[in-house]
Amino acid sequence: MRGSADFERIEDGGGTLRFTGNLSLACLRDLPDRLNAIEGPVAMLDLSGVERLDTVGAWLIHRFARDHQSEVRGLEPDEQHLLEQVAAAEQPVELPPRPASPLIRVVGEIGEAVTKSAGTMLGLLGFLGATLIAFWNVFTHPKRFRFNATIQRFEVVGVSALGIIGLMSFLIGIVIAQQGAVQLRQFGAEVYTINLVGRITLRELGVLMTAIMVAGRSGSAFAAQLGTMKLTEEIDAMRTIGVSPMEALVVPRTLAVVLMMPLLGFYASVVAIIGGALLSWATLGIPFVTFIERIREVVPLTDLWVGLVKAPVFGLIIAVSGCFQGMQVEGDAEQVGSRTTTAVVQAIFLVIVVDAFFAVFFSEIGWI
Repeated sequence: MRGSADFERIEDGGGTLRFTGNLSLACLRDLPDRLNAIEGPVAMLDLSGVERLDTVGAWLIHRFARDHQSEVRGLEPDEQHLLEQVAAAEQPVELPPRPASPLIRVVGEIGEAVTKSAGTMLGLLGFLGATLIAFWNVFTHPKRFRFNATIQRFEVVGVSALGIIGLMSFLIGIVIAQQGAVQLRQFGAEVYTINLVGRITLRELGVLMTAIMVAGRSGSAFAAQLGTMKLTEEIDAMRTIGVSPMEALVVPRTLAVVLMMPLLGFYASVVAIIGGALLSWATLGIPFVTFIERIREVVPLTDLWVGLVKAPVFGLIIAVSGCFQGMQVEGDAEQVGSRTTTAVVQAIFLVIVVDAFFAVFFSEIGWI
């Protein structure tokens, strides 16, 4: 075929291959096989007789010259540039790692989650320490206390939440009374529905459900507010003018939640008892006054103290989690949403964990 790639070997002492024709993909024919069959040293490749050279031909020449340590001569500048580009592109290909077994992958994900959780807990403890230091600084320098900001937080955290917390607690009281009455009726012990409603609302569900609601309302709001301020560099501006963000932003919010949680928890427990009393009057025929008198007889005062002791601790957890996640926002607006979600989940999880520890503690000291 006219123009087909070919070569001849010239024995000039060192060995030279002189190529002719068209060194392109369409005209190579059996040239690669013939080159692979060559044995012995080849000192030089003469390409002065080549009519055309494409990428495939350049790769063929480069590979042969590399394997036989040959010198390439006779190329035009454009063809020489093409050969250099082909040689430069010869890089080892990094093979993708073999997929790990499902067991190893699951263990790795668990380990990564544990490591991330441990880092978050350490950061949260550090932020708690910084919050306590800020409280001490405000206590020792009362002029730094922001009274108006704290009162505003009282309204947002407490007063504005009365409606939704009251409705939730009222319905929870109804549900507890209804379910308790259904189960206790099997044993003819419907009257013990009063014990169930009174003790479980004052001791556990009143403050616990209030904490979950406050975490959803105020904890998320704290994270979103501080995250937005961090994103718009307002917090950096506060530091620049000598104002501590911990004292100006975190202390009022934390103080408001810690002080309002006992009040909201007690309010929720009372409303839940009212809901249980109304359902008991409607379905069991127990008069409201009798229900309240029975509550006073069967519910020990320690149940009230248990709820009041746990409430400020839950409030501290909610406020610190929300402010901590808000302060971690950086990069873009998507971080605000993800940190807000994390703040709510983290606060609810820690509240439930601490509530379990409280249950064991109060059982050990005899408050049961």
